[in-house]
Amino acid sequence: MTKNRVESVERALKLLNTFRTEDDAWTLAQLAEKTGFYKSTILRIMGSLERFGYVARGEDGLHRPGPALFRLERSTNTGINFEAVIRPYLKMLRDETGQTASFYIRDGDDRICLLREIGNGELRHYVEEGSRLELDRGAAARALTTPDDNDGVHMSFGERIAGVAAIAVPVYDDRDQLLGAVTLSGSTQSITPAQSRHFALQLKDVARQIRTQL
Repeated sequence: MTKNRVESVERALKLLNTFRTEDDAWTLAQLAEKTGFYKSTILRIMGSLERFGYVARGEDGLHRPGPALFRLERSTNTGINFEAVIRPYLKMLRDETGQTASFYIRDGDDRICLLREIGNGELRHYVEEGSRLELDRGAAARALTTPDDNDGVHMSFGERIAGVAAIAVPVYDDRDQLLGAVTLSGSTQSITPAQSRHFALQLKDVARQIRTQL
């Protein structure tokens, strides 16, 4: 068995194993203490893990679980490959509307951006895959907390970020269990109240198509 060991892979797995919950966040020094690895080794391995989405490094310098781990968790718990099913629809929405298309899931009192395809608008409001946001405001937050209100269509205009508008609809599986919310977001100039009605129809159609595959 020892002949089949790949040391670099084992080191990467040991680093990933330091993240026991989605709230874990470690400094470089803490990772060195937990694993016994040199900091230079950790930086090299974490760089590769970050490129593939298994870890994320915030502006505070802390390393956290990345979106790929969340997708693996959801796939393991449900048997569904969310990325394979949902990402093609997000790309389609992005290409058809020019807006940023995202898929959010609820995790306790937060929402997580599980998948995201950046639009081509002038306003770039970066929320990375794996980002954790509160549920107190925003269209996606309401789609996850009060999904059936407003006929299942939730909108926000400059509510979370000035100048940014968003539309969200809930996504259910074939057992009527809420899986998440699919959203379009962009500038308030490109997503007007009038335009949002058309976008809402597109989102609802995508939500129905996703449901048939889950």
